[in-house]
Amino acid sequence: MTITSMRTIRLGKQPTLETIAISHEPIPTPGAGEVLVRIHATSLNFHDYLVVAGHIPVAEGLVPMSDGAGEVVALGAGVTEWTPGDRVMGAFFPLWLTGRPDFANNAAVSGETANGFASEYVVATAASLSRMPTGWSFEEAATLPCAGLTAWRALTVEGRLQTGDTALLPGSGGLCVYALQLGKALGLTIIMTSSSDEKLARLATMGADYSINYRKTPDWGQRALELTHGAGVDLVLEIGGQSSFAQSVIACRMGGRLSVVGSTANAAPELPLRNIIMHHIQVGGMAVGSVEQLRALVLFVEQHGIRPVIDRSFPIEQLRDAFAHQLSGKHFGKIVATF
Repeated sequence: MTITSMRTIRLGKQPTLETIAISHEPIPTPGAGEVLVRIHATSLNFHDYLVVAGHIPVAEGLVPMSDGAGEVVALGAGVTEWTPGDRVMGAFFPLWLTGRPDFANNAAVSGETANGFASEYVVATAASLSRMPTGWSFEEAATLPCAGLTAWRALTVEGRLQTGDTALLPGSGGLCVYALQLGKALGLTIIMTSSSDEKLARLATMGADYSINYRKTPDWGQRALELTHGAGVDLVLEIGGQSSFAQSVIACRMGGRLSVVGSTANAAPELPLRNIIMHHIQVGGMAVGSVEQLRALVLFVEQHGIRPVIDRSFPIEQLRDAFAHQLSGKHFGKIVATF
């Protein structure tokens, strides 16, 4: 029997979590330079929540979700790098293949300005795909293109960290769990923060060298200085915005780097400019990375035997429940939705 229709999610004019719904539509056909991928899994990122909840304006009819993993099922004209059956992952920036980011290669964002992966079949440009790590499940691979790549680029490309350097990672979500795993493989000293002693204990079993409960120790930036004997850390991943920025600056060493990779707060953070200037701190924003960087990450996780931590997996029909679980803050690692 030939399958001609697929399940997909398209956002309405004013999307909310309550309006997420599955529809059925014809399976698309790949054009020249494109492939048709049957998507088996996607994973949740905070960016995806902002889109489906209507906090980031998007075009009506957009297919959300910026992560996706599946298998190639059909090739468009001229495609030679893939064959049917290949197991692949999509890209957050499908036009950013290599080199530095610019306005052109960052114009398309999967699940925001371009259709994402909340669809059973997706047409993708062949050059935008990466192979999955060998031996990984589709659920595991769906967690790598956003959270994994963001951690990889922050530590190695922007942070340029070397064995013996120190990084401070906030929380136990997918991004920071990946950063912990990658950081330990790189030989880094890792300081983790969380509001949960239980989660900190679990992070310690994964190799975290030091832990700080930021609710019990609100001056956690000073505590990070103490743990580094007054020197400060080489890199802080900053995701808290207003609630954490000042402490992140305090935690940095002289000439250290503060990488802003997201924000869970709506209000603008206080900027301790004197400390930033007088301590020569490099504050830089970054979002995910290029296809070339994703392919380099695949080789690294294979070489070091790294596997993602998946908290829970939901069927795509329960995507709304998956986001509710994400918003509860109870998860550890990544949340996945599957077709």
